[in-house]
Amino acid sequence: MEFDRRKAAALAALASPAPDKSPKGGVDAPIAPLLDALNSHPDLFTTSSCSGRVSVLAQPPQAEPGGAKTKKKARGGGWVYISHDPADPEALVEVLFGVKEGGGGGGGDDELVFRFEPMIVAVECRDAAAAAALVAAAVGAGFRESGITSLRKRVMVALRCSIRMEVPLGQTKELVVSPDYIRYLVRIANGKMEANKKRMDGFLDLLHAKGLLGSSKGCATADNESLVAKKSSDSYNCDADNNCDNGFVESSLEASYLESQDPVLQNGAKHGFGNAKRHVLISLSFYPAFISPSWCHITGEPIEKLFLWGQSACALTVGREHHILTFGGFGGPGRHARRNYSLLVNPGSGLLTELKVTESPSPRMGHTITVVGNDIYVVGGRGGPSEILNDIWVLERSNNRWSKVDCSGDFFRPRHRHAAAAVDCKVYVFGGLSDDGLCSCMNIMDTASIQWNVISPDDKWPCARHSHSLVSYGSKLFLFGGHDGQRALNDFYSFDTTTLKWNKENTNGKAPSPRFSHCMFIYKDYLGILGGCPIRESSQEIALLNLKHKIWFYVSIPSLSQCLCVRSSSVIIDDDLVIVGGGASCYAFGTRFSQPIKIDLHLLESIFKLAYNKEKEMSVQHCSVSNVDLEGHEENCNPSDNVKVVIDTSTLGSAPLVLQLEKKYAKLAKDILKKFGWLDLTRKVRVSQDNIHVLFPVSKTFHALITDKHLKVQPDDPCVFEELLPFSENKLVGSSISLQKALEILLLCRGSILKDELAISRKASKTPHTIMRELVSALLDKKGLPGQLLEQLPTRWETLGDIIVLPKTCFKDPLWESIRDDLWPLVAKSLGAQRLARQGKITPNGTRDSTLELLMGNDGWLTHHENGICYSLDATKCMFSSGNRSEKLRMGKLDCRDEVVVDLFAGIGYFVLPFLVKANAKLVYACEWNPHALEALQRNVMDNHVADRCIILEGDNRLTAPKGIADRVCLGLLPSSECSWDTAVRALRAEGGMLHIHGNVNDSDETLWLDNVVKSITNIAKTHGLSWNVTVEHVERVKWYGPHIRHLVVDVKCRAT
Repeated sequence: MEFDRRKAAALAALASPAPDKSPKGGVDAPIAPLLDALNSHPDLFTTSSCSGRVSVLAQPPQAEPGGAKTKKKARGGGWVYISHDPADPEALVEVLFGVKEGGGGGGGDDELVFRFEPMIVAVECRDAAAAAALVAAAVGAGFRESGITSLRKRVMVALRCSIRMEVPLGQTKELVVSPDYIRYLVRIANGKMEANKKRMDGFLDLLHAKGLLGSSKGCATADNESLVAKKSSDSYNCDADNNCDNGFVESSLEASYLESQDPVLQNGAKHGFGNAKRHVLISLSFYPAFISPSWCHITGEPIEKLFLWGQSACALTVGREHHILTFGGFGGPGRHARRNYSLLVNPGSGLLTELKVTESPSPRMGHTITVVGNDIYVVGGRGGPSEILNDIWVLERSNNRWSKVDCSGDFFRPRHRHAAAAVDCKVYVFGGLSDDGLCSCMNIMDTASIQWNVISPDDKWPCARHSHSLVSYGSKLFLFGGHDGQRALNDFYSFDTTTLKWNKENTNGKAPSPRFSHCMFIYKDYLGILGGCPIRESSQEIALLNLKHKIWFYVSIPSLSQCLCVRSSSVIIDDDLVIVGGGASCYAFGTRFSQPIKIDLHLLESIFKLAYNKEKEMSVQHCSVSNVDLEGHEENCNPSDNVKVVIDTSTLGSAPLVLQLEKKYAKLAKDILKKFGWLDLTRKVRVSQDNIHVLFPVSKTFHALITDKHLKVQPDDPCVFEELLPFSENKLVGSSISLQKALEILLLCRGSILKDELAISRKASKTPHTIMRELVSALLDKKGLPGQLLEQLPTRWETLGDIIVLPKTCFKDPLWESIRDDLWPLVAKSLGAQRLARQGKITPNGTRDSTLELLMGNDGWLTHHENGICYSLDATKCMFSSGNRSEKLRMGKLDCRDEVVVDLFAGIGYFVLPFLVKANAKLVYACEWNPHALEALQRNVMDNHVADRCIILEGDNRLTAPKGIADRVCLGLLPSSECSWDTAVRALRAEGGMLHIHGNVNDSDETLWLDNVVKSITNIAKTHGLSWNVTVEHVERVKWYGPHIRHLVVDVKCRAT
C-alpha cells in the first residue's frame, strides 16, 4: 500500500503543470516517452531523471592543501551553459569567449569544466524481483552501469551508462583552451549525445516489444513474453552485433541471494516479467552491492611484495583484527627471486606490513605453513634448484621470533610441493617432490613432543603426487588432485586422524576437473576448490562440496579470469575467501602475478539450497518427458498432431547434415532439438564462418520430418510466428509442446538444412593441423606434387582480429605458388579463417613497418580486441606483437589518474591505449613518425573514446617530445630504445618520475645491461643539470625474443636529491 501511495503522489506531481524541484523545473522532452513507459508498469515509477546533457559548470576553486576539507558537493557552483539536445558549438564559444573569439571569458576565479553526462533515471520498484528484472532489461539495452541502489525502506534502481566525459577548461578569467578546441569538444560530446539517444530509444523499443506497457499484475503467462527471459536467451547467444557483455554466468552468486528469499519467490510471477525464479538468476550480475569478488587495494608496503607464487599463507589474529600472514615464495620487487620475508595483510583495510622478526627461515618456495594453536609452522620447501629442504620452523607470536625446530622420531625426507594440515596439536604432511622422486608417505609431527611419525601405506592409499591440496575438517583431512608425474589428478580422499586410515570418497554431482597447484579451503560445512593447472574455462568457477550431503555444485566468478590462481594461497577470514599470490611464467604471456582478491562467501548456504532444489526439480521434469518414436507418435498428444515419418535415404545419401539458423534463434532451436532427440550429439555445434549463423548437427530423421508432405507451415506468415514463438520462453523439457508444434517453430526460424562439409566429431575431434594436412595432402595428390611438401605445413599460427597469421617459415617452396588459388582456401577452411596472411620480418628501419603478406582477403585492415581495448590497424603496414600482451596488461594496471605520460614510440597505441583506457592517465603525449601507424593511432583513440586525453605528436620524438612535464615516459622500441634516452630524461619533470625502458638483452648480460641503464640515465640527467637518484624499481621479463635473448622492461625511478 505504501508503494501504491508513493506512486500515485509521484505521478500526480509529474502530471502537474507546476514546475518541479529540478533546476530546469520539468521533464526533459527526449526522455518523456521512456518515463511514460516505466510509469505505466504497476510495479515501477520514476522519481527523478535526466535525458543527458552537455554543460559547462563553474565551480569555486578547491581549498589549498592543509586548509579545511570540504565534501565534494560542498564546492557549489552553477552552469555557464547547459543543453539537453546536441550543443551548438558557436553558441558555446560565444558564451565562453564573448562575441569576438579570444575576447576573454569574464571575471572571477571559478574553475570551468566541460561535461557530457548521459541519461540517468531513478526508479522505485515494488520489490526486489521487479528491480532485478528491470536492471536486466536496462543492461540488455546498453545501460550497463545500472543497478539496485537500495533494498531497505524503498527498493530503488538507477538506470545509467558510462558514455560520459569531463574536461577542465581553466578559470573564467583565464581559459587555457582555444575556441577551436571548444568546437572539437562539442563534436565529441554531440557524438556521445547521439549514442545516448540511441540507447534510450533502444530501451524504449525493448519495453514495447516485451509488452511491458500497460501490463497488469498477474499477467505472467506463457503467452506474455518475459522481458528478462529474452535477455537470458540473448546473453546466451551474444554476438558481435549486439555487443553484449555476456554476464549470464556472472550472476549466479548475486542472484542466489534473491532467489533464496521466500517472499520474492512467492511473489515473483506478479511483475509482468514472467518466470521470476529463473530470471533473477540472470539479472543481478549487474547489481554492484551484491557482487562479491573485489580486489584488495593494498596500502603500506609496495604491492609488488605480494607478487609471488609458491608462497604459503594462513590466518593470524593481531589484537582484535584478523590478518593474513604470508611467508616465502618466488617473485617480489625488482629482480624476481625466492623470498623469506613475512608479510601481514589486513584484508579489511588493505594495509600491508612486513613483520619484523629477529630471525627467519631461509628464502624458499613450495613449502607449507600451518597454524597449531598460537604457533605457526613452516615445513620444507625448495631454496634453489638443488636445495630441497626438510627443516621445520615455528613462529612464536608472543615475540615475533622464528625458531628452528629440531625434531626426533622417524626421518622426514626433504621435499617441496607437498601439502599439510593440522588437527589438534599435530601437523599432517602428505606427498611432495624430493631428490628421490615423488613422495607417497603420510608424515605426522606431534608439536607437543616435537616428534615425527610415518604411517605405513595400505591398499586404499592415494598414489604418490605433488602440488595437491590437503585441508582439515573436524577429525578428518581431505585431499584432492595434484600431479603424479604423468598427468593431473582429480581423485578425492579423506584421512581419518583417529583411525589413521585413508578412504576414497564417493560424492554426487560432477567432480572438479583434474588439476594441480590449485587452492582448497573449508568454509563452514563446505569444501571449495579453485584455480590450478591446466587452466580451463572452469578456472572462473569455484567447485564446492557440501560435506554433509556430499554434493558438488559450482559458483561462477568471472572476475577470477583476471587472476592466475596457480600456486596461490587461499585463506578464510570471517565470511571472506582471500586469495593471495599466484602466477606463472611462460613463453606465451611472459611473467604474470595475481593481485590479492577477496570473495564474499556468506551466501553459500543459499546457493546450495537453490542448486539442490533445482536439481530435484530437473529430476522430476526429466521423468515427465514425453517419448517420441521414429514414427512420430508422441505420448499424450492429440491424434491430429501426429506426423507420419518418411525417410528417403536415396536422396540424403550418407552425408551428415546440419541445421543452419541465425544466432538469435540458437537457444530456442537447441532446446527443441535436444528435447525431441534430433540433435546429433556425436558432432559439435559450431558457428559459421560468417559469424552470423549457428550450425546444429541433426539426424536424418529430423530432415525427413521437416520435408514430410503432411507438414503444413507458412514460414512467411508473421501472425503464425508470433503465435508460436512464446514457446521459446518455456522450459521445453517439462512443457507439453507437441512434435508438430516443435517442427513448426523450427521452420518459422527460417533455418536451412545443409550438408556438413566439415563434420567435427565430438568424441574424436581432429585438430586444425590434422584437417589441414588431410586437405592439402589430397590437393598435392590431385596436382601430382611431391608429398614431402607437407613438411612445410605450419604447426602454429596467430590470430589477429579475423586474420589467421601463418609463420614466415611455412609454404616456402616455390611449388606452392603453382597451386596457390586452390591452396589458400583449403588452409583457411581448416583453420576456420575468413582471411589468411603470412608473417614477414619487421623492416629494420626507423618506422618498423610490417611485411605481412596477405594470402586471402581484400585488405589488411582489422580490429583486434585485447585486454578490453580495441586496436585497429592495417596489418600489412603496421606491426602488432601479441607477445607483449602481458606488458600492456601490466601498464594498464598502473594508477595514472593524476599523471601526464609521454610515449616516445606510440605506434598504433600499443601502450598509449592501456595508459588511457585502463590506467586512467590524465593526459598522454603520443610520439610517432610512421604515417601508417599514425592513421591507426588516430582511429584507435577515437574508437576507445579517449581522444580528449591524447595529444598526438607527428615526427621524430627527439624533436617533437614535450619537455619537463611528464610523470612517466614509455620507451617501447626494440631491440633498443637508447637513441631516445636523452629525450626521455628531458621529458620528465624536474622532480623526476618513472621510465619504462624496453630492450632485447642476452640472458647472461642482464645485470650488465641494468647497470648500464642506471649509469647512463644518471649521466644524462647530470648533463641537463638534474641531480637525480636513479634506481631500478622492477624488471619485467616479457618474453623470449630469440635464443638466449629476452625482451626486458626495466622500470627506472628517478628522484630528485
